[in-house]
Amino acid sequence: MIITMKYNTQEKHLVLPEYGRNIQNMVDYCVSIPDREERTKCADTIINIMGNMFPHLRDVNDFKHILWDHLAIMSNFALDIDYPYEVVKKEDMYIRPDKLPYTQDRIIYKHYGKNLENMIRKATEYEEGEHKNHLISLLANHMKKSFLTWNKEVVDNQKIFMDLEFLSKGHFVLDEDSHKLTESKDILSKKNKNLTRRQQGK
Repeated sequence: MIITMKYNTQEKHLVLPEYGRNIQNMVDYCVSIPDREERTKCADTIINIMGNMFPHLRDVNDFKHILWDHLAIMSNFALDIDYPYEVVKKEDMYIRPDKLPYTQDRIIYKHYGKNLENMIRKATEYEEGEHKNHLISLLANHMKKSFLTWNKEVVDNQKIFMDLEFLSKGHFVLDEDSHKLTESKDILSKKNKNLTRRQQGK
């Protein structure tokens, strides 16, 4: 007597494989029951079994509703019963999301990013004073950190000052005497320490 094995690749495609083949077979059987009342009872039983498979999710909001949605999906929306909830509709399953509009703004220096450009532009509107000077120093140091993310070598502070002057359209003119930036080696050392901590899971 020769017994032929049936491979999963020969079986019907599982719409929601997390429930397994047996649940799918139950759903298929439920759909085939001619009596509506019996179909409904069968569907209730299947829902209880599905819920018992994931007891840790019972406290999730609308857990029962989600199960009924899944039942409808696994039946390919062919299960004709009075659902206790309004279940998802087939046509809603395949709606393409709207395309996300991409900004057309050109980034002048990609290693600094658009957000920093916007912050510099906003900073030019601040009133003169200690608060503005502190903000300018923060921006310059952030530019240096961003630069070193792309270029691991030491960067000349004068390069940062020139870029800041350009991005601020001449509003912020700094020099080594008036603004001291964090040393490149200190920035790189801190980055390496943070990377090591992440790799060690600390």
